[in-house]
Amino acid sequence: MNIDLVDLRLFKNIADCGNLTRGAEKSCLSPPSASARIKSLEQETGQQLLVRGNKGISLTSSGERLLRQAQLVLRQMDFLKQEMMNGEAGHIRIFANTTAVTEFLPELLARFLSCRKGVTVDLQERLTKDILRAVADGTADLGIMSGEAEPAGLEAIKFSTDRLMLAVPENHVLTRRDRVALYETLGFEHIALHEGSTLLDFLRRQMHRNGFDQILRVQVRSFEAMCRMVEAGAGVGVVPESAARRHAQTMGIELLELVDEWAVRDRFVVIRDREALPGSANALIDLLVQEGLGGKA
Repeated sequence: MNIDLVDLRLFKNIADCGNLTRGAEKSCLSPPSASARIKSLEQETGQQLLVRGNKGISLTSSGERLLRQAQLVLRQMDFLKQEMMNGEAGHIRIFANTTAVTEFLPELLARFLSCRKGVTVDLQERLTKDILRAVADGTADLGIMSGEAEPAGLEAIKFSTDRLMLAVPENHVLTRRDRVALYETLGFEHIALHEGSTLLDFLRRQMHRNGFDQILRVQVRSFEAMCRMVEAGAGVGVVPESAARRHAQTMGIELLELVDEWAVRDRFVVIRDREALPGSANALIDLLVQEGLGGKA
């Protein structure tokens, strides 16, 4: 099978755009030239890859398979270019959960990038299932998640521990307790993060297991906003310990330990193949492990 990188990149661009003309423009090709290359690619693979319709193109099952492999091949070529530059330049794509994006990655990435002027990072907040899928298909180079790691075909490297705590207003009835189980809090209104956040997705599963089927009272965009709402008496909220203790220093909230086993969660960086990653990505993993196991992440 003789497939060149130009055709793979063209195919990926068309799939990303959902349109042959826009995909051709992104590849700096004319639409007729792009169409001819796709036809040649289909002949080479012996499979129909695209279905053309009034609203653009869609991928066949064979096209989906080719796209997954094309993403990996093209990303590996990017890694090769980075390695030939001795890791001094490159682009790292990271999909991470809410706590990582808001709590410890900003500071850590700032220090990491300060001594690597040619490296750029694309950091996106995603749900755990989307993180795993993105790492598996090459959309993301690194995935950062918490909880039980069961990534089939992927490598999970533990780098720290994440503890969840319950934030309550000062003088709340629960402040008579130092420790509490989640089911004991479900009679109170809960403040939670926005739709699409990893922590909300995780907590909803735990609440459903405890028979909680009420609508959450308030949903906000950040842990600071959660703690502000708790301070104002709108409800209670489950917050990562790092954020909870920081905001407790300036807000009128009390923190209770959650006794549920799931409240203490390991943090992992998930990858496909560490040996295939460029030096910059491996250096970031090393920093995560060094900082995390040292108690900073």
